[in-house]
Amino acid sequence: MSTIKNALAVIGLLSLILIAVSAVKIKSTLDAVDTFDEKAIDIYSRFIEKTLSTGSPIDAMIIKVKATEGVTAEDLDTSIHTISNELNIKNVGELPLSKQVEAMSGKPYRYVKIYLLCNAMTAANMLNYNDAFASFLPCRISVVEDEQGALWLYTMDLNLMIHGGKPIPPALKSEAIKVRDILNEIMRRSAAGDF
Repeated sequence: MSTIKNALAVIGLLSLILIAVSAVKIKSTLDAVDTFDEKAIDIYSRFIEKTLSTGSPIDAMIIKVKATEGVTAEDLDTSIHTISNELNIKNVGELPLSKQVEAMSGKPYRYVKIYLLCNAMTAANMLNYNDAFASFLPCRISVVEDEQGALWLYTMDLNLMIHGGKPIPPALKSEAIKVRDILNEIMRRSAAGDF
């Protein structure tokens, strides 16, 4: 009987320790979250919901827009170039991935092209704030033909970068939001066939 009492006492003590450690961890987490951008909780909630619904954190980190039926890859190419120029974001490179795959494999491959877009001064300001922003540079819009032949435009959801942690300086935040909005406009208008 005393063995059972001792075992229950040990279990009780371990439970109290576990509860205390959990409470400390929860408090430190909540204290950290209190220092985050005001939209961080919403951004992470949407990220978690999307990850749970798709089973893919990659799908939760991107924005995708389907091209209107009849809009061709060539139309998208023209639109992306034209709208980028109009909105004053520079096309600093292109990766015709499908052509590279075809050259290496000797077989046809579905259309995939990646556009590298950048506002150099915003990029410099981001790097001046945190060198880790280099991993987001330059911004990308990818045109991908899916297995059924439909064309899609993809880009990173920059909201995670803008709102996902401690607030970035207001001027930098404003620049980042402008770049995000430009990328989204390029995708939306190009997908609709706007030249």
